[in-house]
Amino acid sequence: MSVVRAALVQTSWTGDKESMIVAHENYAREAAAAGAQVICFQELFYGPYFCQVQDAAFYEYAETVPGPTVERFQALARELSMVMVLPMYEQEQPGFLYNTAAVIDADGSYLGKYRKHHIPHVRGFWEKFYFRPGNLGFPVFDTAVGKVGVYICYDRHFPEGWRALGLNGAQIVFNPSATSRGLSSYLWKLEQPAAAVANEYFIGAINRVGIEDLGDDDFYGTSYFVDPQGAFVGEVADSHSPELMIRDLDLELLTEVRNRWAFYRDRRPEAYGDLVQP
Repeated sequence: MSVVRAALVQTSWTGDKESMIVAHENYAREAAAAGAQVICFQELFYGPYFCQVQDAAFYEYAETVPGPTVERFQALARELSMVMVLPMYEQEQPGFLYNTAAVIDADGSYLGKYRKHHIPHVRGFWEKFYFRPGNLGFPVFDTAVGKVGVYICYDRHFPEGWRALGLNGAQIVFNPSATSRGLSSYLWKLEQPAAAVANEYFIGAINRVGIEDLGDDDFYGTSYFVDPQGAFVGEVADSHSPELMIRDLDLELLTEVRNRWAFYRDRRPEAYGDLVQP
């Protein structure tokens, strides 16, 4: 498959889990009607970004992966023949909670999950209260649209995971996020394009929008796709409004860029040992 029609969803909190799930089912149907073959939702897609506060009541949003929400979207993926990336709050067992993304293939099969590795703990992003660090490595999933990886929100500040995904064969990497205007907006259009160039793949960067009732952080949207040359694929999404973004990604560009630069050929892993010392 040369050209993949891919979709991102940025949206605002509706007030309850069920209505958020229904909203995302509707986004998926709309994307499928427009020919999209793969879709990724925002970080912790069916809830608020509750990490603005530290309250154990929000542990109730966690569920098993796979579990009821994954199974619900497996049926939808099968119906729509669409690959889906579902960023969720996962409970492996009581007290073992992760920021996770499940990946479902276009035939509805559950392919596996990625768990966020890098967990921030600063004002408005109290994530260590809610999540253990990821422990499943940097998997790349062989889907109906190609090789897909996931790297979640704060992960994007760490180049090592981007590179691991490239070494594992990723062609498209999704970076679902919940990030606010005052803290990181100056980095938003720098880091993912730089990672796409350095690792020679497409990146879909997703961010929610609006101010939620748990705090005053303004989630600034501006979701986008970026190609392996660092160029945005079409326009960047709005900074305030919900939006379904659909773009065509030409995977033949990957071969062209990799032949031009040969970054993977010229790596020197034997010289990098000090980088992984604690």
